[in-house]
Amino acid sequence: MVTQKINAADAMLKVMADWGIDHIFGLPGGSFDSTMNALHNQKAIMRYIQVRHEEVGALAASGEAKATGKIAATFGSAGPGAVHLLNGLYDAKYDHVPVLALVGQVATGVMNTDYFQEMNENPMFADVAVYNRTVMTAEQLPLVVDQAIQQAYKNSGVAVVTIPTDLGWQPIEDHFEATANLFQMGNYPEPRSTDIQQTLQLIKEAKQPIIYFGQGAKAAGDELVALSDKLSIPMMSSALSKGIVADENPAYMVSAGRVATKPGVDLAEAADLILFVGSNYEFGQYFFKPDAKFIQIDIDPTKLGHRHHVDVGILADAKTALAALLEASEPVSEKTAFYRAAVANKANWDQWTASFEDDPQTPLRVEPVFKEINQMATNDAIFNLDVGNVTIDGVRFLKMKPGQKTTISAWYATMGAALPAAIGTQAAFPNRQVWSISGDGGFTMVMQDLITQVKYQMPIINVVLSNDSFGFIEAEQDDKGQPHSGVAIQGADYGAAATALGAQGFTVRTLDELKAAFAAAQKRQGPVVIDVKIANERPLPVEQLVIDDQTQDPKAVAQFVEKYRAQGLKPFRTFLG
Repeated sequence: MVTQKINAADAMLKVMADWGIDHIFGLPGGSFDSTMNALHNQKAIMRYIQVRHEEVGALAASGEAKATGKIAATFGSAGPGAVHLLNGLYDAKYDHVPVLALVGQVATGVMNTDYFQEMNENPMFADVAVYNRTVMTAEQLPLVVDQAIQQAYKNSGVAVVTIPTDLGWQPIEDHFEATANLFQMGNYPEPRSTDIQQTLQLIKEAKQPIIYFGQGAKAAGDELVALSDKLSIPMMSSALSKGIVADENPAYMVSAGRVATKPGVDLAEAADLILFVGSNYEFGQYFFKPDAKFIQIDIDPTKLGHRHHVDVGILADAKTALAALLEASEPVSEKTAFYRAAVANKANWDQWTASFEDDPQTPLRVEPVFKEINQMATNDAIFNLDVGNVTIDGVRFLKMKPGQKTTISAWYATMGAALPAAIGTQAAFPNRQVWSISGDGGFTMVMQDLITQVKYQMPIINVVLSNDSFGFIEAEQDDKGQPHSGVAIQGADYGAAATALGAQGFTVRTLDELKAAFAAAQKRQGPVVIDVKIANERPLPVEQLVIDDQTQDPKAVAQFVEKYRAQGLKPFRTFLG
């Protein structure tokens, strides 16, 4: 049988396309010229998206994978291009999403000769990657990439393939078949009936039970709400899981910790039983009571008991396990006092935060900004949040609903993630509304890639909250009694800078200017940057509230309330009675 020949790099791109990858982010270099030629040849199946920094390309791929759950691809050329990928690849590693990174290498004939830009790249990627190989022959190239994608999916991580540039040019037989149509995941065990019965008994005995869910419950929003209502159990989640349950649900308290709401912190600290669903939240040990009963549902047996002692471990998919709990349970006759207190506590929090939404102070507070975002957001909007105070504000003030998505650099927490993630999510979902919401610190790390948004006419809405400070770090220095050191940022007019880069830019200092900018952004054709000059005010530190004059020093309460304008914000004890 005679088969047609094809360049190895072209064969590799066909394999990627078989796995559903139809675009790749990167910046060309001499060591990557055979793959760039293949991208030109195979443009019908693979779109090349040119970024202005390889870190942005890797962060774009990571953000895309977070939003889609599917593998995304990026590349860098030998030497500096490869090194620049690392930050975005670590973001993907720590948030457990599949990313394929193609890395250029000098030609095989000059490897190991200290050639221009040559470096031993494999050790550099050894820690970040679940799969890390250098292709040795042209015939291997499609096979190695096929295996890399398998491993990225299997291990929910980064796969790196290093490609000597001469191998991609070499003709090989065009007969390799990708394994994409054979690959299967998601065959999870059914929950054991004894575990279901033991869980329901512990819930029945608990006085103050809560449901805490993570991204493992992303397909189980309806079941979470139904179980919460049926058994009178309030809910909370990791910050990454915001949107699985609608924020408007009165029994959903969002999150705990510093990136949290007051109702979330109160709920976590009060719980005597936690139904922990599809989460690996690392800070629970600091908020949950050490003696609280703990029931964990997870598909990964190594996660059971990883963060907290476990009384019942249920090895099953969240949706299946919650459905089993629903089927086997009896509804409570009336909502418990704890449930009613949690709902009243959230209503008080919502009323307090809403009181600032039309505040005309200058510099502006953040609440009016998020009011405009919420009003403009479509039902399928994707919000990409940067790191720092903007994460706190986004978790608290975005009024999300099922159908919307958010991406955050959660565990790795790298500044500058939002704008690249918006590029990645817009590339994956060209017909959906996409936002990047950044502080000025994160935005200025990557703002050059506004040019990428302009080049591809991506109608991304970029909101910059400018307070001329690394505010999150400033607050940490305050908590440690340090003087402010290294946290002041030189301000700039980012609206004007955006206009200079080809986007539509607005610089906002007043409430009227804010409303006008958002109204104009509704009519955008390409990318928009709305630079909002906000007050350098710390978000309310809900993890260290001083608001209860019955249990805390009244003078300290008065000072705290005045500093954070917390009038009307009630202690949880008030609702419990």
